Amino acid sequence: MTKTMTPLDVGSTARVRAAVAPMLSMARIASVLTSQCPAGHVVTLLARDGDWWRVRSADSYEGWMHTGYLEAARGDEGDWPMTTGALVREVDGRVRALPFGALVSPDAMLLSGHVYDDDERARLFPPEATAIAASAETHFAGASYVWGGVTPWGCDCSGFVQAIAALHDVRLPRDAWQQALIGEAVPGASLSEMTLHAADLLFFSDQEDRRVTHVGMALDGHRMVHSALARGGVVVEALGAADGYVEGLRRRVVGGRRFTVDG
Repeated sequence: MTKTMTPLDVGSTARVRAAVAPMLSMARIASVLTSQCPAGHVVTLLARDGDWWRVRSADSYEGWMHTGYLEAARGDEGDWPMTTGALVREVDGRVRALPFGALVSPDAMLLSGHVYDDDERARLFPPEATAIAASAETHFAGASYVWGGVTPWGCDCSGFVQAIAALHDVRLPRDAWQQALIGEAVPGASLSEMTLHAADLLFFSDQEDRRVTHVGMALDGHRMVHSALARGGVVVEALGAADGYVEGLRRRVVGGRRFTVDG
């Protein structure tokens, strides 16, 4: 049955039609990228400025998005399967690639890649620490660093952590400083003092006031995976390495948080 589309108007919702849509700091294309929304995700329209909408995404993050990236919502997007990367043929015949985290219309034909409905995703990607850490180590391997990015096509540190957790149906806020407020504190003032579990979040600062500016996710073997500009993207670090960059991380750590159950 054809769904009734919601008209685009302040206070209504809209669906991302682009493979991945940028959220910007101002209502102009040359402004700063603050985050992204993959295809199929629904945003709330808060205000309009010409062809631009101020939107709020499902994680309560706000920014400006051009109307060209949006289309009317159907209302059933919450039931659409999620992909970890796919090539699909849309009903109009277009073939396009969709990134990790996109929601795939049930009307589209899967040509390659994988899509997971809620039941399959819950089975394959449970909200357990070891499973989340395994996904973090594999699904974004080789991704480039992009400020504001949330997919393997380019991601920043907190976008990477948030996207991996979402695959496992764990909802984290968008920014590193916000993520540092969730869960329980990992005891210890330094990396050597912390007894880290898989998927613990580690926070770092390059500011004199020690405010959080970076986040990574702990792996087994006293390792961490993170998206770092200095490394060019997503890498796995041995936290005890005699490496200048890692030595800097050890000096800049400001704490850890545990948001998962062991598994």
